[in-house]
Amino acid sequence: QVQLVESGGGLVQTGGSLRLSCAASGRTFSNYDVGWFRQAPGKEREFVAVIAWSGRNSYNTDSVKGRFIISRDNARNRVYLQMNSLEPEDTAIYYCAGRSRSSIYGVQDIRSYDSWGQGTQVTVSS
Repeated sequence: QVQLVESGGGLVQTGGSLRLSCAASGRTFSNYDVGWFRQAPGKEREFVAVIAWSGRNSYNTDSVKGRFIISRDNARNRVYLQMNSLEPEDTAIYYCAGRSRSSIYGVQDIRSYDSWGQGTQVTVSS
């Protein structure tokens, strides 16, 4: 497993931007796909975006396409989520998670992630 710590959350107005960072420890970080999930009050944790171990492929859920960009820097053991044009519906705790490339579950399936950070709060005011 890899240890993950998120940062960069905060309070922002509608239309604003935030950049979340996920810092990883462990020599095997570059072997992991990394995803971002979010959980709003009273709702289940949902998939937001994922980036492959190599950084060459990524995928966003439909609700954030064209607004959020996921990237990674394996040399620095970092994954980022650039969030633009934020909406009140984006308010949630955001988690980064590590997914082994040998997982039998799909990249949007929460069961395929075995390492989780503690989360960072994002609040978008209207």
